[in-house]
Amino acid sequence: MIMKMDHINIVVSDLQKAKEFFLLLGCTEGISSELDLEFLEKLTGIRCAGGRFVALQHPGSNVSIELLQFDSAASGGDENGEANRIGFRHLAFAVSDIEAEVGRLRGLGVQFIGEIQTWQKTGKKLIYFHGPDGILLEFAQYPA
Repeated sequence: MIMKMDHINIVVSDLQKAKEFFLLLGCTEGISSELDLEFLEKLTGIRCAGGRFVALQHPGSNVSIELLQFDSAASGGDENGEANRIGFRHLAFAVSDIEAEVGRLRGLGVQFIGEIQTWQKTGKKLIYFHGPDGILLEFAQYPA
């Protein structure tokens, strides 16, 4: 029996920069470590996969984000940043005041793809933006 969704794994080019970005979104740092070459090869089949990782938690969620930086990662280009690509597309955060969060992040230099949109079927407000390495992110504010 599958009990729950546990974590989301994102490979990044600059672990420190990515960690700092997710801390801006309210995440807190959990365990971090160097990657074990032998263990990862046995687990994933990837040879010489040295690097580092950090786990991040958000107080409103039981799902953690694991950021990994490999010493020699395969390049993925900017494919993560387009919503119509097959595969993992984006990570969404529910917010209580989307205007305030967008304003706060804009003040810190984060650029958003467009303006806040309201989905007429539900009244949900949404906006997309990019994090480090083109990671596509979304804020969603649900109506009361």
